[in-house]
Amino acid sequence: MSGIQASTVRIALLVAIGLVLTPRGASAQQMDPNMQMPMAMPMPMGKKSATKPAHAKKPVVAAPHDRHALPIDDPTMGGMDMESMPDMAPMDHSTPAHGVDGTAVPRTPIPVLTNADRVAAAPPAHDHPAHDNGIQSFTLFDRLETSGAGNSMAWNGRAWIGGDTNRIWLRSEGSRVDGQIESADLEVLAGHSVAPWWDVVAGIRHDFHPGPAQDFVAIGVQGVAPYKIAVDATAYVGQGGQTAARLDLEYDSLLTHRLILQPHLEVNVYGQDDPDRGIGAGLSSVDAGLRLRYEITRRFAPYVGITHGRTFGRTARLRLDAGEDSRDTRIVAGVRIWF
Repeated sequence: MSGIQASTVRIALLVAIGLVLTPRGASAQQMDPNMQMPMAMPMPMGKKSATKPAHAKKPVVAAPHDRHALPIDDPTMGGMDMESMPDMAPMDHSTPAHGVDGTAVPRTPIPVLTNADRVAAAPPAHDHPAHDNGIQSFTLFDRLETSGAGNSMAWNGRAWIGGDTNRIWLRSEGSRVDGQIESADLEVLAGHSVAPWWDVVAGIRHDFHPGPAQDFVAIGVQGVAPYKIAVDATAYVGQGGQTAARLDLEYDSLLTHRLILQPHLEVNVYGQDDPDRGIGAGLSSVDAGLRLRYEITRRFAPYVGITHGRTFGRTARLRLDAGEDSRDTRIVAGVRIWF
């Protein structure tokens, strides 16, 4: 009896084991063949993977909607007709996007070139009008000053008219003491620009005083040297073989945008003695000045300053013989004007 019971128990266990194993095989057969199994990641070299306890995997049961999986080449997209949709017109792949030689073919055709297009693209028959060759003018009185309670007066000015490269220049300077003109000259020069900020000038100079009037042929250069130093260097050849040279230097030091300090230096040299005009050969005179001006406008600036003049050599002796001083220091006040 006990043998029969043992056999019955064994049969029941075998049936139970068969029932448990039967779903595992069926579910494995129903798995989607397109499903990709995860790949095992390689372990870095030199590191040992930690041993983890193995766990029984749960059976994968096919989802009930797997029956809707569509083949890749199904044109209906699961029953939807894509060609019947209004915004989904089929693409035309019959025309290539590039030409035979590989160049891009424009979608919009290029219009045919007409005679009107050729005329519009042609350059004008003459140059456009420009204003770079216009005639301009400029006048500057760099020094209009008085000293000695109004008994003495001096001036220095220049003007030009012309274009950018060729101009006619007028330059004049002189002084008046006790109502009498002590010295005065006027230069008329033709100037030609040879470099930025530099002109070559040539013309005539006429001395009114001192002594009898005298004329010179003049040639020189004028411009702005490095550090913005204004330079006038002129050589003269006059009547009777008299020669002379004059160097004039100025510099504007901006203390503020309107307050400007201007040092000035003038040197005169002569080649021959001229007792009638109180001039001796060699270094004749040096005039130095320091003026401080305030520009109320750029065109009008009053100033105050100090000047010192000195004669040398034969010129100094001629001055002393005439009862004049060889040195002269003055406090001056005046205006600087340009227009």
